[in-house]
Amino acid sequence: MTHFEKIAANLNGRGLDAMLITSEPGEFYAMGFHGEGAALVTPGKTWYYTDSRYIEAAQQIPGAEVIMWTTEHPFRKQIADLVKEHNIAKLGFEERYMSVASHTDWTREVEAEFVPASELLTQLRQVKDAEELAAMKEAQRITDEALLEMLNFLRPGLTESEVAARLTYIMARKGAERNSFDPIVACGPNGSKPHAIPGPAVIQKGQFVTMDFGCVVGGYCSDMTRTVAIGQPSEEMELVYNTVLRAQLAGIKAAHAGVTGREVHEAGAKVIADAGYGDYFGHGFGHSLGIEIHEDPGFHTRNDKPIPAGALLSAEPGIYIPGKFGVRIEDVIMLTEGGCVDITRSPKQLIIL
Repeated sequence: MTHFEKIAANLNGRGLDAMLITSEPGEFYAMGFHGEGAALVTPGKTWYYTDSRYIEAAQQIPGAEVIMWTTEHPFRKQIADLVKEHNIAKLGFEERYMSVASHTDWTREVEAEFVPASELLTQLRQVKDAEELAAMKEAQRITDEALLEMLNFLRPGLTESEVAARLTYIMARKGAERNSFDPIVACGPNGSKPHAIPGPAVIQKGQFVTMDFGCVVGGYCSDMTRTVAIGQPSEEMELVYNTVLRAQLAGIKAAHAGVTGREVHEAGAKVIADAGYGDYFGHGFGHSLGIEIHEDPGFHTRNDKPIPAGALLSAEPGIYIPGKFGVRIEDVIMLTEGGCVDITRSPKQLIIL
């Protein structure tokens, strides 16, 4: 079943006559293409509108009638005509992505009840099919290989920015389409900032260096974090590192289809709290990823819903001690009925360079 067909099959259950897809991730999920247009999905047919910049490439889209819009025949007007022609009364839209201004324009031109329906796509995107999984595994393979190459490059005297730039270069050279997000590289005291921005800080002996990075292959993301020591770490640094590793392993052990995000988070957080570092772990245990680097569902205290088999989430606990250092270890796991599969292959034991 194609993604278009999956969307169409879920319309009736949500009381919708059609689904309007206008966001970049929504378009890409539905048809593997994004051309700054709009798709209208009904139980019987799908139409996709784009302009002259993308029309040739859009002809590859299977299962949709591709139509070029022009200034004289804008896509909102053409979709409004379709809505009227097919008696569409309840039209789902992506409220998570559509701006207020755009919503105003759509509702002014299209005579239908606009029903918030982002969750329709969000739920479908939770479970990855074989093609999506293959793309994510390939992105992760490139990410793993980039780390191994970086281990031969890291040394005292480099700046965080140089390391980030090198990561981007290596992944591109190995076939990545782009970064999943701007790499996070933090050395020494900067490591206590979970989303530190690489800057001019110079790596020195005796410091931790945290690298959080990933790439996109086939439109799907990878994500990984490793913290390595430059020179011999202190006893406290080793203790913190091993605590984070035990926390990650505990969360991974608790992960399986049907578990809630809260349960997995608490399994990892308990290890950190029991070691006396509970105040230094403030974010969730992990997040889903795919077309976007942050998707639903998540491993966090607010998620009490069962997570389905086939969902891929990060497992990334951390300890962040202001003014001193931070440690985070991150893998991506796929939930199965009997547990989970870790698609990350990089070593997790403390690496000392």
